[in-house]
Amino acid sequence: MEKKTILVFCAHSDDQIFGPGGAIANYSRNGHEVTTVIFSYGELTHPWIRRRIAAETRENEAIEADKIIGGKEVLFLRIKDPDLVKEAKAHWVKERVAHLIKAYKPEKIFTHSIDDLHPAHRAVYRTVIAALDSGNYKCDTYTFDIWNPLNFRDRDQPKMYVDITGTFSLKVKALKCFRSQWISMIFLLWSVYARALTNGLDSGFLYAEKFHKAR
Repeated sequence: MEKKTILVFCAHSDDQIFGPGGAIANYSRNGHEVTTVIFSYGELTHPWIRRRIAAETRENEAIEADKIIGGKEVLFLRIKDPDLVKEAKAHWVKERVAHLIKAYKPEKIFTHSIDDLHPAHRAVYRTVIAALDSGNYKCDTYTFDIWNPLNFRDRDQPKMYVDITGTFSLKVKALKCFRSQWISMIFLLWSVYARALTNGLDSGFLYAEKFHKAR
């Protein structure tokens, strides 16, 4: 029986864990093959060391975290961090994303929310949607929040809750792989617990992740 495939598109090496990390682990446990595509090097988080070394550190952390949640693989587009918002609009990026979608034929796609406060996150969302539209590829496409604690614009979109009660500990363990991102951990780790509990209350689970359906 052919395994079902899921693609996750995100801007930075830890976004796939902060956002759908529990869901990825859940889908992986249930036989799905999850491939994560990371757009940027993420080198700007370490301005005091060489960009190449910073980029390698972030990529290695992403691979380590992916193993914990059971992902199949992590692919890197390696766009320079300062250029990400602009470069995400480039034809080659959209073509690369469209090629991956065509090649992997995903059952589901997860990516950033258009309402995320981070401009790079919104840029990735637009590129993924543009690639889907250009290839006329139809699949369920869901968005996740990271930097926006409250989301009002898309509250009328269909929502999907994924029970992560059994995988929440894996999500937290995977986040700890990003040792270089201690500043993000300070600002975001509390929200990981808060979101999981709040979404769990809304959906009848102990812990849950919530996604909005974009396509």
